Amino acid sequence: MTPLSQRCCQSASAGDNDVVNRTSAESGVSLPGRIEGAGANLLALRTHNGALVLDLLRTAGTTGISRLELAERTGLTPQAVSKITARLRADGLAAEAGHLASTGGKPRTVLRLVPEAGHAVGLHLDRDELTAVLCDLAGTVVAERRVPLGLGAGAGAVVEGAAREIEALIEAAGVSVLGVGVALPGPLDHTRGVLHRVTGFPEWDGFPLRDALAERLGAPVVVDKDTNAAALGLAVSGGCASGRGQGQGPRQGPGLGRADGLGGGLGGDDTDTDGDGDGDGRGDGHGAGDNGADHGGDRDRDHGGGRVRGDGGEGGRDGAGVRAGGEAFAYLHLGTGLGAGLVFGGAVHRGARTGAGEFGHQVIQLDGPLCDCGNRGCVEALCLAAVGRGAVDEAARVLGAGAANLVGLLDIDLVLLGGRTVAAHQEAFVRGVGAVLGERARREGTDTVPVRVAPGGARGVAEGAAQLLLAPLFGRGEG
Repeated sequence: MTPLSQRCCQSASAGDNDVVNRTSAESGVSLPGRIEGAGANLLALRTHNGALVLDLLRTAGTTGISRLELAERTGLTPQAVSKITARLRADGLAAEAGHLASTGGKPRTVLRLVPEAGHAVGLHLDRDELTAVLCDLAGTVVAERRVPLGLGAGAGAVVEGAAREIEALIEAAGVSVLGVGVALPGPLDHTRGVLHRVTGFPEWDGFPLRDALAERLGAPVVVDKDTNAAALGLAVSGGCASGRGQGQGPRQGPGLGRADGLGGGLGGDDTDTDGDGDGDGRGDGHGAGDNGADHGGDRDRDHGGGRVRGDGGEGGRDGAGVRAGGEAFAYLHLGTGLGAGLVFGGAVHRGARTGAGEFGHQVIQLDGPLCDCGNRGCVEALCLAAVGRGAVDEAARVLGAGAANLVGLLDIDLVLLGGRTVAAHQEAFVRGVGAVLGERARREGTDTVPVRVAPGGARGVAEGAAQLLLAPLFGRGEG
């Protein structure tokens, strides 16, 4: 089997994901900054504007998008767009998708993303099973493996078992990868890839999972909570437009409508050294700074009593994309445990110590049953106890009480439900949680926050884990 260290490349974005680029001491092979076989130099995406262009190519799908439209959507000059797209084509990340009908001049060439130019592995480590998926640059799952594997087996056994499944997945597909995203129950330190006291498995406290798996594979690894990974996948794929109030569905505005205009660069000065307007940091060059136009529309407007945040957005060419400017939504995952992933302005909110989203351990009954975390009356303990008794409607209302607290505290636009327990009783949980949120809205005279089952099904967390590597390439998901 080809060593994984020879089949990986380094992700272009470190950011708060802090991607680790490890090499195998035995092989002595350093990981190149290229995707082997595809010739795609991912370091070309180190600038914010390059990521913006690539993201528009991604959302355009197989239909593609012209350079002129790319310039209109980003606020970059046509010359800058031509330079960026030429580089992306040379690196194998973009290709021609045909031509638009002529309106009197030369037919415009349409460009598209080349999904097969790169892949990433997404790994979901649940308390009793492992799911691994291989995704291309468009986020499409091209291979999948699922096996029983419990966190209680111990760190060494879990790391080795996970590594074997990852290697088998990649070997069978015969592709190179950017790295591995790992999602599992928290709490954990996302920045350092170190686990804390995972509920029910205190023996994992302090274990450096990221470094251990990276050393075993000789590959970049990013570790995050299962709920954060799933929320990231939803934000990137566009499965979270609420249509709250009259501003229903994603909008077709011509621009990205990001919460701070087109600006969130990499933090340096916005110096353009080669004339393509592709400066790294925040500034006012070609719409790349904090004062960039909100091309999709107002960032906070009132539509018939139903507030819609960040009206603008990508929308995609078929209107199916998520608004990058920023719906705030919560993904509630009820499986073997309960947690939340929070997204604001298109980015996952992890908090100062990456501990945000420990939703399941809010106490709502002081004399309630003992939870594995040591508290009494946690939402998680009450939900799982009710499910264990077969009282699914009661579990749904308990989950709704917790969701109502979250809505009241954060004023979010949408609640998405996922996890195997929800999957087994979808209608009951949507109805029960929705009823509690509806009662709260009537009391306060506000709009009811929609409740839906999250798309993605059983592999939604694993797909989101792959986005821990993929999303930064497109300037997405950083919080």
